[in-house]
Amino acid sequence: MQRLRISHLTQYDFPARVRLNPHQLLLRPREGHDVRIESSQLNISPAHNIHWQRDVYDNSLAVVDFPLMADRLIITSEVVIQHYEQAPYNFLLETYAANFPFVYTKNDQIDLAAFQRPLFDTNLLKIWLQELNLSGMNTIAALVKLNQTIQRTFQYRMREEAGVQPPASTLHKRSGSCRDYATLFIETCRCMGLASRFVSGYLHAPATEAGHASTHAWAEVYLPGTGWKGFDPTSGVITGNQHIAVAVARNPETIPPVSGSFTASFAANPSMLVDVQVNLLGSG
Repeated sequence: MQRLRISHLTQYDFPARVRLNPHQLLLRPREGHDVRIESSQLNISPAHNIHWQRDVYDNSLAVVDFPLMADRLIITSEVVIQHYEQAPYNFLLETYAANFPFVYTKNDQIDLAAFQRPLFDTNLLKIWLQELNLSGMNTIAALVKLNQTIQRTFQYRMREEAGVQPPASTLHKRSGSCRDYATLFIETCRCMGLASRFVSGYLHAPATEAGHASTHAWAEVYLPGTGWKGFDPTSGVITGNQHIAVAVARNPETIPPVSGSFTASFAANPSMLVDVQVNLLGSG
């Protein structure tokens, strides 16, 4: 087990006072057998009302209303977690799913159908998938090959624009952000008949120890016998205790950490600051 402190600052500065419309925050890590929240503190300015709920994917969602106008919005989250995930490869698959391709059981197909349905055009993905030649491989080996191919043969590029690139654009440009890599991996898996979903969260690495980092994104694939298993095509690894999931979704565009809008009587282009820091507090 290791203890991690996650600090996340989001700040918007407006040229004049604006009406802040309701905002949605996805900042609280997903708890489970591998992750426990030891402490959590969320500070928001200006004055606000906050309502916590669980969305359809069981993500912990904060909905924030602002009764007064303001020229600055500051959201600061600090969470300390206990992470018990130690061995990324310590899992087993059902015998029928050991090799690719395989077909989910009828009961699983009913629940997983939405996660098997591509969201983007798949013509180029199908051609690329044929080039990868994954058919007949051990299922884990096939997914590792896909994961590492993206990491090795594409150029990582930070993008400030909201949303994700269509996978066809990522294939054409041979570059993208972590969100784009994850989306390419997910849509390729769906072309393979595998249920896959998008994950937004945090990564513990030397860069995040120093701060001035941002949130991270990766993919999960449903594997019979082990459940949802994470693959990070940005680093080419199977996820472990360095990855802290906050939110999952079928559509990569639906779970930004902070989302909302404002109303102004003038043309307003706010400046934005995001600062993420993830520190190891100890292990046991």
